[in-house]
Amino acid sequence: MNTLDTLMAGLAFVVAMVSSLHALFLKRDPKSAIGWITVCVLIPFAGPFLYYLFGINRVRTRAEKLQRRAGSKQKGATPRADRQTSSPEGSAGIKDPSDRPSFARVSDILTDRPLVDGNRIEALHSGEEAYPAMLEAIDGARRTLFLTTYIFERNRTGKAFVDALLRAAERGVDLRVIIDGLSDVFHLRWASRRLKKSGVPVARFLPPRLIPPTALINLRNHRKILVADGQIGFTGGINIGDSYLAGRHDNPHRVVDLHFRLKGPVVRQIEEVFIDDWGFITGTYESVAAAESAPVGSARCRVITGGPNEDMDKLAMILTAAVAAARTSVVIMTPYFIPPRGLLVALQTAALRGLRVSIVLPEKSDSRVVHWATRNLLWELLERGVRVYYQPPPFVHTKLVIVDDGYVHIGSANIDPRSLRLNFELNVEIFDKPLTGTLTRDVKAVIQKSRAVTLDELDGRPFPVKLRDSLAWLLSPYL
Repeated sequence: MNTLDTLMAGLAFVVAMVSSLHALFLKRDPKSAIGWITVCVLIPFAGPFLYYLFGINRVRTRAEKLQRRAGSKQKGATPRADRQTSSPEGSAGIKDPSDRPSFARVSDILTDRPLVDGNRIEALHSGEEAYPAMLEAIDGARRTLFLTTYIFERNRTGKAFVDALLRAAERGVDLRVIIDGLSDVFHLRWASRRLKKSGVPVARFLPPRLIPPTALINLRNHRKILVADGQIGFTGGINIGDSYLAGRHDNPHRVVDLHFRLKGPVVRQIEEVFIDDWGFITGTYESVAAAESAPVGSARCRVITGGPNEDMDKLAMILTAAVAAARTSVVIMTPYFIPPRGLLVALQTAALRGLRVSIVLPEKSDSRVVHWATRNLLWELLERGVRVYYQPPPFVHTKLVIVDDGYVHIGSANIDPRSLRLNFELNVEIFDKPLTGTLTRDVKAVIQKSRAVTLDELDGRPFPVKLRDSLAWLLSPYL
């Protein structure tokens, strides 16, 4: 071996060890740490390079730098922990701590956001109901308008939203738009270019770059936010595009989904999440004058953010606490279901306690690998008495968690590692019996049309199918 070969071997060893130690000390999931250490050691140079591109979470460091840089520019902006610690007389605050379930304390501690009263939540089914309501809110905005979307398609629906946003800009509305950077590239940057060309402030969330090389498949902004004048908010699972028009039977790729219109003090919390994201992307943290929100309904709500920064695992912990505290029933409807071990055990334990626990999944998925991985773990739930149902096509993208007769989780997060650990998500927890009753009836109607999954079905899979599902499950921390 000549001197150059020796130097290269030594350099490869050092790079592999440095990368492996970084993964060992900083990865929270042992499966992920083992996977990356193996890649770094067995694939000289290329393995550490892949780890540099895809394995390192740079979000916390970058956010801290941006906040320090913007410290002198905040002009009265307040940290999240100090926001909304009090509420307008008779509206938002719940003055009696005993007047709510004990597990709400978990969210109190983890989110630094109060549970606020006086809200009204309306369910909007797929794009047919959601888009007209959202466009009406955009056209009605007079002061501020904030939009975050993961997908912005170039089609009739996408153009309708662009046109409505441009009209708002012409009216002088403080308009800002956030689009996920990777999704924007996938759609050829049509929406961001069109809006920027007309002078609309658009921020792209962690877009891929050549210099320095960044191609973050993970760490995506999966949130869906629309807030008009601080008074009307929208969130849920629906992106912007014709795909979410479920009634378009000529489209074989149409998606069934659920979105929500919110009014009341909780809208301010959604708006604050947008402002934080805008500051993270642009480096400019600006406060927005709080709009007074009179009580408009009976729902008690709180925004819960999830992400690979200081919000990591918060959604999973809150959902696990809610399931553990359930007294009669738990219903989960989600397009992707690979729960963390703690939530899986909580669901099993709830069923063993005699609760009716139902998991409603799409029979047709847009991600075959995730669907295969899910099938590999369903037996653990079924053998403990959890009921699992497959909804008939088309693909159902709805995300709901319903506990007992008065608690609902809505928002953008799926029950899988990508949503609960890798993506930036926004959920809202809601204490409201009328809404819970409406959504429970909707889910029961879906279950009546769905097919129950049985242990015999899973046990009867041919060996090659079982092998395929098991291999997909091994990849589940990275899906």
